[in-house]
Amino acid sequence: MNSFIEELRWRGMLQDMTPEIAEHLEKGMASAYLGFDPTADSLHIGHLVGVMTLLHFQRAGHKPFALVGGATGMIGDPSFKSAERNLLDKQTLDHNVASIQGQLAKFLDFSGDSKNKAELVNNYDWMSQFSFLEFIRDVGKHITVNYMMSKDSVKRRLEDGNGLSFTEFSYQLIQGYDFYHLWKNKNCTIQLGGSDQWGNIVTGTELIRRMGGGSAYALTVPLITKADGSKFGKTEGGSVWLDPEKTSPYAFYQFWLNVSDADASKYIRIFTTLDKETIENLENEHQQAPHLRLLQKEIAKQVTIMVHSEADYQMAVKASEILFGKSSTEDLATLDERTFLQVFEGVPQVKVPQSTYQQLESVLDLFGEITQGVIFNSKGEARKMIQGGGLSINKEKVGDFNGPVPGDLLQNKYLLVQKGKKNYFIVEIV
Repeated sequence: MNSFIEELRWRGMLQDMTPEIAEHLEKGMASAYLGFDPTADSLHIGHLVGVMTLLHFQRAGHKPFALVGGATGMIGDPSFKSAERNLLDKQTLDHNVASIQGQLAKFLDFSGDSKNKAELVNNYDWMSQFSFLEFIRDVGKHITVNYMMSKDSVKRRLEDGNGLSFTEFSYQLIQGYDFYHLWKNKNCTIQLGGSDQWGNIVTGTELIRRMGGGSAYALTVPLITKADGSKFGKTEGGSVWLDPEKTSPYAFYQFWLNVSDADASKYIRIFTTLDKETIENLENEHQQAPHLRLLQKEIAKQVTIMVHSEADYQMAVKASEILFGKSSTEDLATLDERTFLQVFEGVPQVKVPQSTYQQLESVLDLFGEITQGVIFNSKGEARKMIQGGGLSINKEKVGDFNGPVPGDLLQNKYLLVQKGKKNYFIVEIV
C-alpha cells in the first residue's frame, strides 16, 4: 500500500507530507480526496498533475475521492491569486461539475463494486445545508483568526496591498470543513493537492483534530513549471484544455510534441503511467539521437490517447506528418475540417465561387485571374511549375496543366495547393 509514496517520489511528484502518513498507508486501504475548482466546464492540463495523483493512489489499492467545489467555486480560492475572481451562479456550476466528472472518468475507475472505486463528491451538497449562523457557531469557533492570518497565501495578499474580502478569507475554513465532512462521513483521512494548497489542507487536519478528535493527513505535489521558468500549460492561444472543443486533439498533441528536452524527462514521469525502466530506456535512446525527439513523441502519444483516444492520436500524427510531406491524399481526406484548418493555420487562402469553379476547363485555369497574385502571378508561372513537377493539389502531383480540376474537394469545399516542398495555399470553394 505504501507504494503510492514511492511512486510519487521517483516520478518527482512529491512535495510535502504530514508526519506518519507513510505508516498510515501501510495499515491497509486508505481514502483520500483532491479538489477541483469548477470555474470552467473543462479541466486543463494544469489539473492533470492532481488527476494523475489520484490515479496513482487508486492503482496503489486506495480509494480516491474527486471533490468538485460546487460551493467553494461560488467563492474562489484566494491562494496566491492577486485579485478576487468572478463568482459563478448555480446553473453554470452544475454544468461545469457534470462536464468535469466525464473527463475524470477517463482516468479513474468509478464503476464496479470494488472497495476502492473512485467517488465524485460535490461540496455544495453539504455546504448548502448550513445557515451562516450555524457555520460560524459550529465550525468557525474552532479556528482562530490568528491561525488563518498566518497562512502564506493570506499574508501575501495583504502584503501586496490588494486586500482580501471576507468571502475569500473564509475559503480556507470552508475547505477545511470539506475535509472534516469527508473524514466523518466517508472515512477519508488524507487530502491531496498542489503545494499552493498546503495552508488550506492543514487547516482541515487541524479542524478534524479540534472538532472530531481524530487524525488526518496531508500530501502535496509540486507546482509544475517549464525549464525556462514560464507557466506550464499556457500557450499564446491560452490554456490547453482537455475538452476537444476548446483545444483540438491535434493542438493538444502538438503542445506535448513541442516541449523542450529539459522538460521532457520531467513531464514523461508526471503525465504518463509508463514504468521507471521504460522511461529510463527512452531517455537513453533520446540522448543517442535527440533530433528524433523520441521522448516528446512518446509523451504526446501517451497523453493524447489517455485524454482523447487512439483514433484522435492517429489523426494528430497524420496531421503532423502532412506538413513534412510524408502523407497521402487518403491521410489528408481523413482530417476533420477543424484539424485541417489548424494544421494550415496562417497559410494564404483564396475563395473561389462554386459557379466559377464548375466552369473551369483545366487545372491551369485555376491559377489564372481567380487566384492570380495569391498562388501564382501568372498562368505562365503556373505552367512552368507544373512542367517541372513542383505542384501538388490535395497531395497529388499535377502532371498535366491541361488536365481537369479535381472533382473531390476536402470537406466538400477545400483544395490544398502545394508549391515545392514548403509553400502551401488553401483554395476554398464557396
